[in-house]
Amino acid sequence: MSDKERLRKFPRFETDREAEDFVDTADLSEYDFSGFMPLDRFEFQPKDASINLRLPRRQLDAVKSEAAKQGVPYQRFIRELLQRGMETLRLSASRTPF
Repeated sequence: MSDKERLRKFPRFETDREAEDFVDTADLSEYDFSGFMPLDRFEFQPKDASINLRLPRRQLDAVKSEAAKQGVPYQRFIRELLQRGMETLRLSASRTPF
């Protein structure tokens, strides 16, 4: 049996908290990480600017609800949405012929 066959499949988690608890207690050398892809969910850069943004209550409630489903704080979720939107704009601008 190969090393990869002996490794356990990594479990899926519903929230960041579940994943953190697992990583704190598990022997990770027993798990197969070969199928993992890098994520940009980890935020290491300090937040040194802030904004005050007014939204309709329903929109904010929808954002908070979706963030909760993904197991992330809603402000981080908003930053991720902004980042994805900016990347989409940059990509579409680079494809537009001038």
